[in-house]
Order: sequence, then C-alpha cells, then structure tokens
Amino acid sequence: MKARAIPEADMKQTFLVVAVAAAACAGAASTVQAQEEVDKAVDKGLAAAFDNRMFAGPPGAKAYACFVRRYDADHLARHPKQKVRAMKLLVSAEDAPEDKTTNYSFRLGVAYRHRSGNFDSSGHCNHATATESGHEIRFECGVDCEGGGISVALSKDDKYAIARLSSIRMWNHNKPDVEASEELLAGADDKIFRVDRAGLSECAELVTDRKELAALRHK
Repeated sequence: MKARAIPEADMKQTFLVVAVAAAACAGAASTVQAQEEVDKAVDKGLAAAFDNRMFAGPPGAKAYACFVRRYDADHLARHPKQKVRAMKLLVSAEDAPEDKTTNYSFRLGVAYRHRSGNFDSSGHCNHATATESGHEIRFECGVDCEGGGISVALSKDDKYAIARLSSIRMWNHNKPDVEASEELLAGADDKIFRVDRAGLSECAELVTDRKELAALRHK
C-alpha cells in the first residue's frame, strides 16, 4: 500500500503542539528546580520532625502515609457546592543514596459527587514553610507540565492531613491518556479537605506499579 503524504500544514501543526507541550514541561521543571532551592532553605530539624510525624518515624528506605475521607450525606447537605464525594491521599518517601537525599511524592484519588468513575493524579513534593506562621512545615506537591498540585499539612495530633488546592489535573482511572485529563478547581467547598489517617491497604488502589504495591502491602 502506497504511503499517504502528510500535508505540510498538518506537519506544522503537529510540530507546534509538540513545541507547546515541551515548553510547558520545561516551565514545570523550572518550577520544581526553584522549589528544590526553597526546600534547601527549610530548617532541617523542622523538616525531619515533620517527616517523623507524617510517617510515624524516619522515612528510611521507603515509607508511606495514607489518608482517606468519605463524605456522608449530612456533610454533603451542608456543603451543597462540594464536588468531591470521597478522597484518598497517599504520601511516600524514598531514600536516594546516590543523591544523598530523600524523594517525596504523592498520589491523589477522587470520586465525584455527581458523576461516575474514579479519578487520580500524582506528582512530587518538597518541604515548605507555611507563610502564615513562619515555622509550620508542610509538603508542597506538584503535577508535571503545569498540572497544579496540592499542599499537605498535618493536624496537631497527626490523626489527619489537611490538603489544600487551587487546581490540580486529574485523570480518569480507566482512561489515563492526556485527552482524559481535566482540572479539579477549588470552588466554594473544594479548597480545603480534611482526610483521616488510615491503614495503607486503603490507598493500595492508587499504586499501579506491582513491585511498589507489594512493598506497600508489606508495610
């Protein structure tokens, strides 16, 4: 079968799309690098204390913390504009001996109130100091290619996490391609979420890598 020649206009459009996507990811990489510089300035003692609270001890080779919230009918009735019906948050830490540092990441799972299906997102995190207090430590987590993100703080008793967002890119769990992504935007009732600490098995569905899933189940 003779190959069909691709029109020059279509080729230019394809190259333009690729260039725009590359520029967006480059911008995201710059943001991550800038955040890493901020992370270096965070007091190491405060950061270590936050890690101990988050993971119930030093992170070590691999550590996880799982937080879950399923909103009941009474809560949703009192927050009629809330789009999220359930949320799962998995925070992980892993030593990187070659870099003499610890890498932090997150996975977020969401079920919406008025639509079917499960949606998720993931990215990397860095320590940051909360501006309102000047000493409170939290994780600032972002999704690649300018996909937004969340910040994660802890309650004083460490029994729940406080997730804050402006916007974050989510994917339909059954359609993980770019075209299936959408933004979860902070509306009147979707800016701050309290998610309760839970057993790691509650967050197992957020892990897609088989080896990591096995490691999670052995914790």
